[in-house]
Amino acid sequence: MEERILCAGFGGQGVMAIGQMLTYGGMVDNYECSYLPSYGPEMRGGAANCSVILSDKPVGSPNVTAPKTLIAMNKPSLEKFAKTVVPGGVIFVNSSLIDTKVDRDDVKVFYVPVTDIARNDVGNAKASNMVMFGAYLGYSKLLSDEAVKDAYMHVFGERKAKFFDMNRKAMDAGMKLVEEQHAEMEGAQ
Repeated sequence: MEERILCAGFGGQGVMAIGQMLTYGGMVDNYECSYLPSYGPEMRGGAANCSVILSDKPVGSPNVTAPKTLIAMNKPSLEKFAKTVVPGGVIFVNSSLIDTKVDRDDVKVFYVPVTDIARNDVGNAKASNMVMFGAYLGYSKLLSDEAVKDAYMHVFGERKAKFFDMNRKAMDAGMKLVEEQHAEMEGAQ
């Protein structure tokens, strides 16, 4: 098993946090892991992406050029990286910000209105990245609940531990939506 994930968006959207949580959660669940961030000098608003690899074998290179999974939090990231996803791969689209459809029929695509869910179902738009993280977990089933909680505490620290329940609610909402979309896809085939 080797999962190659590319998370991309604007700085400030929590793209790096998604990657860090995937990586740390993978370590807790005994995967071989790598995490490679890439971002411009801007703190917020510039391009940001990270490559994550979770594998049952040692990881040779941390760079992901042909991802199995793309998490696109903004339109420029979707336009830039959608074509790099391997056939049979998966693309998660932040449909709160991206109004275009993926023009490929050889990948699965999940349209997740992360900001809308975070704002309306969770009560905090800042939890958008946790909705997307949950969406990925709802599809991949890759990390245990223990790994997710440990990863959250490691990435965000004790100072933000009080927000875990809210963020868990965001993750659960993302999971539920993608599980429903996936069931519909499977039923349509």
